[in-house]
Amino acid sequence: MVTLTGARLYVFAVIEHATRRIRVLGATAHPTASRVVQAARNLVMDLEESGCRARFLIRDRDGKFPELFDSVLEDAGIEVVLSGIRMPRMNSITERWVLTCRPITDPDAIAHLDVRRRDRLGGILHEYEHAA
Repeated sequence: MVTLTGARLYVFAVIEHATRRIRVLGATAHPTASRVVQAARNLVMDLEESGCRARFLIRDRDGKFPELFDSVLEDAGIEVVLSGIRMPRMNSITERWVLTCRPITDPDAIAHLDVRRRDRLGGILHEYEHAA
């Protein structure tokens, strides 16, 4: 993600598919293996504290995820599923969230986001968009 100042940040965020709750576990300009593994540990602790149970974590095939990242999650009973190559729809909820973060170009607008939700299929699906 590129910030308003032009700096590139790597954001580690997890979205719960059932509730669409977003957990931002960290952001850094220099992702290292130790930071990514610590983010996995933080996720496991957050889930335990809130009483949530995750069965799967879908992640991309980025080389920034070391083997220990998957091991931490698997030890907590979370199966890591790798997304297919060039298959953004496999993790579409996260991809949509990332796209909604990118159009924000005014720093003052960040504090006053007006997000509208539209229910689809009788409330089974929800679409979110910035209000004009």
